[in-house]
Amino acid sequence: MVYVDPLVKNGWKYGPNCHLFADSQEELVSFAVKIGLNPVWIQKSNLGLIHFDLTASKRKRAVTAGAKELSKYEMADYLRKNF
Repeated sequence: MVYVDPLVKNGWKYGPNCHLFADSQEELVSFAVKIGLNPVWIQKSNLGLIHFDLTASKRKRAVTAGAKELSKYEMADYLRKNF
């Protein structure tokens, strides 16, 4: 499964952003390419979460392509269970 967390306004130069992540790196990269992301943009957070940063427009594209939207609470649960 592929997920997106809520958009946040944090002063990023491209505007509000969020994260695209998945249950496996292979699934994440495949999905990212499908929505037009370059695989070299993949990142790893301090917690170890493999992800892509998304702008609001890319988030909309990800949701349209089937990414599951998580609330901030669901995101926290995901991180607790997986990291």
